[in-house]
Order: sequence, then C-alpha cells, then structure tokens
Amino acid sequence: MVALVVGFVVVGSGVPAGAHQEWFVSDPEAYPLDLGALLRPGVVLAVAATVAVTVLLRPVAARLPAPELAVIKPARRLASFVPWVPRLLAAHLGVSLLVLAFDRAVLDPGIHVPDGAGGTLLLVPQAVVGGLLIAGVLVRAASVAIMLTGPLLVALQGPEALVTLAVFVGIAAFLFMLPPRLKDGGRTDLDPPTLRRAALGLKLGAGVTLISLAVVEKFANPAMARAMLEQEPLLNLLAPFGVSADAFAVVAGSVELLFGLLVISGALPQVVALLAAVPFTATLALFGATELLGHLPFYGVLLAFLVLGSREETSRALSGLRRRPRARIRSEALA
Repeated sequence: MVALVVGFVVVGSGVPAGAHQEWFVSDPEAYPLDLGALLRPGVVLAVAATVAVTVLLRPVAARLPAPELAVIKPARRLASFVPWVPRLLAAHLGVSLLVLAFDRAVLDPGIHVPDGAGGTLLLVPQAVVGGLLIAGVLVRAASVAIMLTGPLLVALQGPEALVTLAVFVGIAAFLFMLPPRLKDGGRTDLDPPTLRRAALGLKLGAGVTLISLAVVEKFANPAMARAMLEQEPLLNLLAPFGVSADAFAVVAGSVELLFGLLVISGALPQVVALLAAVPFTATLALFGATELLGHLPFYGVLLAFLVLGSREETSRALSGLRRRPRARIRSEALA
C-alpha cells in the first residue's frame, strides 16, 4: 500500500501538489470551470482509486507501529519538538502573510489588491496579523481575524477562493484552540482531547484545499492544466513515454486528491508528510519565491504532521487510530 502511494508521488511530482496553477499560467481568467469534465472516465477512475487507497490505508496503518519512523535516528529526536508545534505553525503562517502583504497580495500570491491607498489599507490588517503570529503575541485574536477574511476573499476573488484557501482557516482554528504561550517561550501543553479537536480543523482545512485544487485546476479545468503544461513542458515527466498533457493532468490531480484525502485521514502522518514534501518542493527551482511563499502554510502543516507523528499519543490524536506500540511488536517478533 505504501509502495502504491510512493508510485503516485513519483509519477505526479512533475506538477506541484498544492500549487496554484493560477499563480503561474498566463491569463488564468480565460479558463472557466468545466464541471462536465469531472465525468470523464479517466477522472472517475482516478477518484475511485485514490478513495480506495485512502480507505485501505487506515487498517494497514493500525497494524503498523507508532511512530512509524522511529527506526530512523533523526526522526526519534522530533518528539522533543511536540510542544512547539503551535509555535511552528504560527511562524510559517505569519511569515507568509507578512511577506505577501508587502507583495500586495491577500493570503494568496494570485490575489492582489488594487493599486493606491485603498488597496494598501486592505493589506495593513494582514501585515499586523502576520507580525503577531511571528511574534507569538495575541495569537487567538490573530486567528479570529484570519477566519473573518471570508467576505474580503469573496469580494476580491469569488466564492471559490474560500475553498482553495481553507488551509488558512484550518491553521487558524488549530492556533485558536492551542495557542503558543508567550510566557513559556512559545511552548504549549497539547492535552489529547484538545489536540484531537484542533487536529481535526487542521486536517480538514489542509485537505479541503488540496482536494479543491485538484478539482478546480485539473479535473474540472483541463484547459488550464493543458495550458500550464504547454507553458512549462518540463512539468510533464511522462511526455517522453507518449503521455498527453490531458492524461498527465489527471495523474497530477490524482496525486493532489490523494494527499488531500490522506491528510484528512491522518493515518501514517509521518509517512504522508515526507511523501507530500516531494511534489511540494520538486518545482521550487522552477517557480521560485512565489511558490515558496504560497506554500509556507502547507510546509507548516507537513512539519506539524511529522512532529506530532513522532509520539504515540499525539499520533493517535492526529489519526484517531489505536496503533500497536512498538515495544509490543518487538516482543511478538521475539516470541
């Protein structure tokens, strides 16, 4: 099962999972959604396969030891960072918001405010929120401010933006329930009941964003996906084997959808974080700072998965699975 997931990653890493094609494709407004494209046989088969992989992975994960990467020496040291997860998430989100504000973008590199004083005023709250998150001050208030940006997003970009930027709401919900404590240098006590609720918001936010991007930029927008691959032909790693741009876009969308479902599932959080990091970082050299800044919140989520998955109790709160303790597995193997 893990091998199948790895296969999806290797094949699909040419198109960045979670990357907004609208950031890079020329004239993105020229490519409206085509919901009828969702009924293409290739798309239906891809969706069915990714759902099946996600469902089957949970019982497999329940039989594996937790944490799953404890055999790797550097991974064992991640447990010491568990109390810092809210601080790390706040820093990733805060840097993204602050730098995007200086670039006159609202939450997303593709959403820019109008020139002039009026547009600049719209960016002031975002810059303030970003600074508060970086400093670890008034994090709950900053989180509420992020969740109240919905009307502004609809006015600037339409209702679709609310779904594709759900990761911001997920991180904000997590930080509202588990804010870093300034008096403890940013450390937070992650009690399991609160962590379960906070992790649910984080998983849903990040997962919904990934799933929505797979739909609105690939499955239901083959014209945009085709234009992106024609604009950057190096992205289609399967072109030498005769795979068309349309077919590769379905493969790339499947990778994005798979990671969205796996993030929501929470099973094998460390494995999912490491595998998802491959397509998220594969094209940084091609797209540069725009992609890096746009993906910083997702990097924070993947880092949170990697760290929270390093302890059995926090991994269980993240996944909802009662996985077999590593010590018990060793004793069974020696019996």
